[in-house]
Amino acid sequence: MNAAREDIRDFLRREPVSILVEVTGVAGSAPRDTDAWMLVSERAIFATIGGGQLEYMAIDQARRALRSGLSAEPMNVPLGPEIGQCCGGRVGLAFTALNTERENELISRSDREMAARPHVYVFGAGHVGDALAMALSLAPLRVVLVDTREDELTASAVPRIETCLTAMPEAVVRDAPAGSSFVILTHDHALDFLIAAEALRHRDAAYVGMIGSKTKRATFRNWLSRETGQAHLFERLVCPIGGTAVKDKRPTVIATLAAAEIMTAALTWSADHAKLAGVTNR
Repeated sequence: MNAAREDIRDFLRREPVSILVEVTGVAGSAPRDTDAWMLVSERAIFATIGGGQLEYMAIDQARRALRSGLSAEPMNVPLGPEIGQCCGGRVGLAFTALNTERENELISRSDREMAARPHVYVFGAGHVGDALAMALSLAPLRVVLVDTREDELTASAVPRIETCLTAMPEAVVRDAPAGSSFVILTHDHALDFLIAAEALRHRDAAYVGMIGSKTKRATFRNWLSRETGQAHLFERLVCPIGGTAVKDKRPTVIATLAAAEIMTAALTWSADHAKLAGVTNR
């Protein structure tokens, strides 16, 4: 598996002199919660605290501190008309100049956040697969593009995602963690069916979708019943992906519609199981 995602290490190598901005308190309605943070250098930012004018003010405060060499004072900002926002809440911000110890803490924190992201496996590095991986890479998901063809994976060159070259993509399904989503759109219908059947057996999958028409859906249902004797699994399959309201077969349109569908399922699964874990751990 090849990791292609740019992470915080890349930013710190390029921008070693930076200030960490953290949301330390939230009252009322606000763009982000107290887990939000960003890095600000003279030339760039990494991550976001959200909020339009709020973030602009935080960037300005951090850069004035960088230029002066002095510590930046904390901010407590009412999100009202006086700053051109109408959230109605209040946000507290802290500013910390980075040192080696703080950088290591941030790297560890970022790695933990990345590791906790829901996995989405996109099987097939064709036109729709590439477009879907691209769309999903912008979301808080860990996207893995899987294919049996090395040339296709190399040619896709989708940024910020991992790639996996394998002769047995169904084995990737078996090794996937709970809460994973599986999207099947390979170059071969028989391979699609094998992967889909394996994904439907994955008891803790958040989403299983396969690209196709009504005919392909019906064919797969018959195949699943004949080959596995588990026709009931079919009810968990989303096919076609992206819904049927928009009749547009362009890869980018299919990918955009499917991305929203997949992200909703993945994040809903994560939120539901986080609540269950919280109840169980009490």
